[in-house]
Amino acid sequence: MNVTIDDGCIACGACESICEAVFKVEDRAVVNGGAVSGNEDAVKEAASACPVSAIIVE
Repeated sequence: MNVTIDDGCIACGACESICEAVFKVEDRAVVNGGAVSGNEDAVKEAASACPVSAIIVE
């Protein structure tokens, strides 16, 4: 699973609150790619919860 953050990220923190192992929010969200494996369901939940659809899951 490949996870990226679109430039439209507004750094709201929703993704980090759902899956802090994978997402960290500073100026915008960043992805810890090494932590995606084993957290796929939480990553998908975070992507669905993103208010600006900035999380791209492929």
